[in-house]
Amino acid sequence: MTAPATTDLPPANQAQAMDHMYALQRYFYDATRKYYLFGRDQLIKQMPVSATDAVAEIGCGTGRNLVRLARQHPNTHFYGIDAANVMIDTATKKVAHQHLSQHLHLRQGLAEDLDARAWFNVPAFDRIFFSYTLSMIPTWPAALETALANLKPGGQLWVVDFWDQAGYPKAFAKLLTKWLALFHVHHRPELLAYLHQLQTDHRGTLTLQPVGHRYAYLARFIKTTPVQT
Repeated sequence: MTAPATTDLPPANQAQAMDHMYALQRYFYDATRKYYLFGRDQLIKQMPVSATDAVAEIGCGTGRNLVRLARQHPNTHFYGIDAANVMIDTATKKVAHQHLSQHLHLRQGLAEDLDARAWFNVPAFDRIFFSYTLSMIPTWPAALETALANLKPGGQLWVVDFWDQAGYPKAFAKLLTKWLALFHVHHRPELLAYLHQLQTDHRGTLTLQPVGHRYAYLARFIKTTPVQT
């Protein structure tokens, strides 16, 4: 599948750019993001997780989502990557404080470089999720394709991210778009088109549901299991 063109050019050093942006934000990130990152807890609630699963979050930030999942599923192994060294540092401290280090593993790295086996000694993941991160990743098609490559056949890819705010006044949507752009966040309608095309290409099955009158969407993509011959 050919990746759509994007006008967002990746910074010369994406990790350095993320470190610069979150150097101070990481200290109050969780307290402020809860007011507009709706749908994260819906994903955590709906995504099925068993004790034998390997579950990865791409763009784990401060580790907020992974810590919640790990506390709910104490026998499951969770994995998180983030481009920002400062975010991984914050997440690592949070994981240690919660005594979750034995089954919650973190690493700094870019989404498009993910390698489950080389990075975490895991053949492939059962679940991979993106929580409001694809709208920040300039190379999001590569991030999606890499996630699918690291997902088991029959595994599930989950995405929660901003939608078109169709259920709100146009002035609200315009204001939100401008405000999010200050943080290098962009609503990407082509991202949903990409997910739909993956289903059209018989690479999996897509389920989509709105969050808060299309403020955001929650997508589940089940990777196709090869037919045995």
